[in-house]
Amino acid sequence: VASAETSLLNKLIRTSLVESSHHVEILQRDPSSPLFSVKTFEELPLKEELLKGIYIMGFNRPSKIQETALPIMLAYPPQNLIAQSQSGTGKTAAFVLAMLSRVNAAEKYPQCLCLAPTYELALQIGRVVETIGRFCADVKVTYAVRGNRVLQGAVLEGQIVIGTPGTMLDWCFKRRVVDVKKINMFVLDEADIMIDTQGLSCQSIRIQRRALPKDCQMLLFSATFKETVRAFAVQIISNPIVIKLREEELTLSNIRQYYFVCRSREEKYRALCNIYGSITIGQAMIFCQTRRSADWLAVEMTQDGHQVAILTAELTVAQRADVIQRFRDGKEKVLIATNVCARGIDVQQVTIVVNFSLPINQNSEPDFETYLHRIGRAGRFGKKGIAFSMVESQNVQLVQMIEEHFQTKIKQLDPDDMDELEKLA
Repeated sequence: VASAETSLLNKLIRTSLVESSHHVEILQRDPSSPLFSVKTFEELPLKEELLKGIYIMGFNRPSKIQETALPIMLAYPPQNLIAQSQSGTGKTAAFVLAMLSRVNAAEKYPQCLCLAPTYELALQIGRVVETIGRFCADVKVTYAVRGNRVLQGAVLEGQIVIGTPGTMLDWCFKRRVVDVKKINMFVLDEADIMIDTQGLSCQSIRIQRRALPKDCQMLLFSATFKETVRAFAVQIISNPIVIKLREEELTLSNIRQYYFVCRSREEKYRALCNIYGSITIGQAMIFCQTRRSADWLAVEMTQDGHQVAILTAELTVAQRADVIQRFRDGKEKVLIATNVCARGIDVQQVTIVVNFSLPINQNSEPDFETYLHRIGRAGRFGKKGIAFSMVESQNVQLVQMIEEHFQTKIKQLDPDDMDELEKLA
């Protein structure tokens, strides 16, 4: 799944923030200047209608990144900012609050430009603007995206323009419907995806360089801060404050790992039924190597009376988000998936992960990273979990390779030993 699709999926399914235990690292242009952080939204210079909007979004207090980023974004005189933190930490709501705070609702022309790498991500940001800004009666959003045609010389009244780099370039310099000299805030979201997508970073730089006023506030957001992102940011933003929040690291220390040696698909299924008969399960995720295997397993489990959802790459992003949301809401107790959702999906009720097949790469060796992300679903935020792997007899050496790689112990169980399974409960 492309990184832009993964990002969109995360935006669609996030109903709460990812709580990180990591400290926020701040690099500022003037180390002697005091930096402020806040613990409540009321401490910020926000209008009453924006406070009402942020509470409707489900934010009761600022997230870790918001605590530090919002005072910088809302400061006067405006400060340039680069913020790096993983998906789900509240970046979008933060820069949306900043845009809504900076616009003058009485002036009916574009004042903030926001760039996203894809049409779908631009629309998703717009939905956040519309939700948080629902009480800002005179503030309008315009979408500079494919299919949204404007005539040369048309007058745009929306104060916030959200779009993709190619269309935004066309609107600003070919059709001239945006007077870039009047823009007071320029936001680049998902910078790492922009860089991975051919041409988007060049288009973004052209928009920034050609005519934006010198006092235009620049905000750049990225889930990662690799060297390519840093080099890109330097070309666009002068003298920024940089905020970094490291990604929560997956660990195997709080996950008990077991494996069964099985001769056939049917024997794997019997072992799975024995797990269900022996252990009290909140919710379970079962990973299959192929869609065919996932489809077969879904049919078998449904026939046996289990509430099952299935998640594969063939589904659209919206369909995948719907499946995950139903699973989150407990409408299905089992989520059968291919690798499409091994990353980035946090369902706190997941207590058990099953590898119906171990993940392998093209060389028929273990895919260690996928294994870590798969079983990491059962141990989110320090919770204890159990991971079971079904292994064909000729593939037992894969388990040994995983043990060596992670310096961990994976205990073999007899799939028919119900007493042993009951001890795990």
